[in-house]
Amino acid sequence: MEWQTFPHEADIGVRGTGATLAEAFAGAATALTATICDPATVAAREAVEVECAAPDSELLLIDWLNALVFEMATRHMLFSRFEVHIEAGRLRARAWGEAVDVGRHRPAAEVKGASFCELKVERRQDEQWLAQCVVDV
Repeated sequence: MEWQTFPHEADIGVRGTGATLAEAFAGAATALTATICDPATVAAREAVEVECAAPDSELLLIDWLNALVFEMATRHMLFSRFEVHIEAGRLRARAWGEAVDVGRHRPAAEVKGASFCELKVERRQDEQWLAQCVVDV
């Protein structure tokens, strides 16, 4: 699984790639954390269960990332490790993280939500999956 962020006007793009769709979604989630802080500074201390469903993979990515934004906002947590399972339009995942520590995590932005801008979920010619979109910050 690989992840990266990319610039997009006033917002930030998040991108995950992997051998499976689930790995690409996990990478996109790590990139989501990277828009806030360095994921390496977030300890995987507490697990949170996340479930969502959508009629296609692109909408499922939006729902997944927005579910994580909700969990981060309501639990005051950041996540650094993700275990994702996707089957027939349903996503079940476990996200590990810890409470925000401003001094250690040094949050640089607050993510408001995932958008449809630059939204793409596809299997590329190299057989790797790509999952990306822009998040509002």
